[in-house]
Amino acid sequence: MAWSSRGKAQLGGLLLSGLGWVCSCVTTALPLWKTLNLELNEMETWTMGLWEVCVDQEEVATVCQAFESFLSLPQELQVSRILMAASLGLGSLGLLLSGFGSECCQFHRSRWGFKRRLCILGGTLAASASATTLFPVSWVAYLTTQDFWDDSTPEIVPRWEFGDALYLGWAAGIFLALGGLFLIFSACLGKEGVPSSQMAGPTAPAEESHGTFHLIPGSRNLFI
Repeated sequence: MAWSSRGKAQLGGLLLSGLGWVCSCVTTALPLWKTLNLELNEMETWTMGLWEVCVDQEEVATVCQAFESFLSLPQELQVSRILMAASLGLGSLGLLLSGFGSECCQFHRSRWGFKRRLCILGGTLAASASATTLFPVSWVAYLTTQDFWDDSTPEIVPRWEFGDALYLGWAAGIFLALGGLFLIFSACLGKEGVPSSQMAGPTAPAEESHGTFHLIPGSRNLFI
């Protein structure tokens, strides 16, 4: 199967959006949004996520404790839970719609105008999922930076630092944004209402009939 430029852009958008959605799922589940190293006990490392707090003791075990109540969480974690859940929903819906609107999926008597609208809607949802992923990750990173450099906190008090999930969340947001832009861009390729494969088909016969039309009067004029 020969891929057109629009099909390649759609495939790239779907792959990037799918990769971003998977990274967003892992970011939401990982308890590695923040890390805390205790100077008094270097063998022990604390990590925090959206759902639980874990203590990693080297050569012993990792113990995790889930948060008991949603209302007892800090405000940034409450908002992050809601936005990350919204990101997963928007991303999955965007992938579904853009998949149906791509050239890979062919419907009986499907029109390019309808598939084009599906691609635009799917790309917009993927870009929205990117925003709802980048905002909570960046907000938690900003507050962590503020607390780390807070002069009012004594130096002997351990401070939270960036966890690996924050970096993965930033990567997920970038992948989702690029995938959404690729899908929206693919909808702008070709004329509206007619697929590119159908646009090129009738062109050659039209030129041949046009050329024949001019050849017939020409031969009559020579005969006269």
